[in-house]
Amino acid sequence: MRTVLNILNFVLGGFLTTLSWLLATVLSVVFIVTLPLTRSCWEITRLSLVPFGNEAVHVDELYPDRKSAVLNSGGTLLNVLWFILFGWWLCVMHVLTGIAQCITLIGIPLGIANFKIAAIALWPVGRRVVPVEVAQAAREAIARRRFN
Repeated sequence: MRTVLNILNFVLGGFLTTLSWLLATVLSVVFIVTLPLTRSCWEITRLSLVPFGNEAVHVDELYPDRKSAVLNSGGTLLNVLWFILFGWWLCVMHVLTGIAQCITLIGIPLGIANFKIAAIALWPVGRRVVPVEVAQAAREAIARRRFN
């Protein structure tokens, strides 16, 4: 089912959103100042291409033992820079694509996936794209640590 939804997403607008993320990735490499944004940009490009079966998870959830206040504050600064340069137009594009996809009954799950990516598009730094099973296991491990 995930494969069918990913193919439908690609045909019904996912191709354009993925191209936009690729453009943002290339621009983040070209502008030397934004080079630290490239990894996050590439991660979300993968999510835009194949949104079903994958999930964007913050690195603090994946690796809770590696938390660092310095890295988190640096990530916040990078996210602000990202929002100003790329985030707002990628978010708008995902929202518009999601609205267009929700017009049809078949496109509703695709539109919902685009709305989720739109929220991630605003603050992508520090996120990694992982299979949904890995994301679920990481959340369960955090819950076990917190409540034991």
